[in-house]
Amino acid sequence: MIKVSVLYPNNDDNTFDFAYYLDQHMPMVQRLVGDACKGSEVEEGLAGGAPGQPPAYRAAAHMYFDSVEAFQSAFGPHANAILADVPNYTNIAPMLQISAVRA
Repeated sequence: MIKVSVLYPNNDDNTFDFAYYLDQHMPMVQRLVGDACKGSEVEEGLAGGAPGQPPAYRAAAHMYFDSVEAFQSAFGPHANAILADVPNYTNIAPMLQISAVRA
C-alpha cells in the first residue's frame, strides 16, 4: 500500500478555498482515478509546533493506492485535467510525495 500526499505549503500570501476543494476538486479526482484509490483524507493546517506558530502546510490531501504503478496508471491519463483545476481553489503550488505505508 502506498500513500500519495499532496501538500500545500503555508505562507502569508496564499489562498485556499476549502469548500471548493472538498465539494468539487476532491470528488472530481476520486471520480477520475476510480477504484484504484482505496481511500482518501483531507487535512486543514491549524498551527505549528510552538504556541502561536502557523502551520507548515495550509492543507494536505492523502490518497491510498495498492502500488506506485496503480497510482500512475489511474492518475496519469487525467493529470492535465486535475492540475488545470488547481487555480480554482488555491494560488499555492502543490507538492507531491509518494510514501510506502509501513504501519
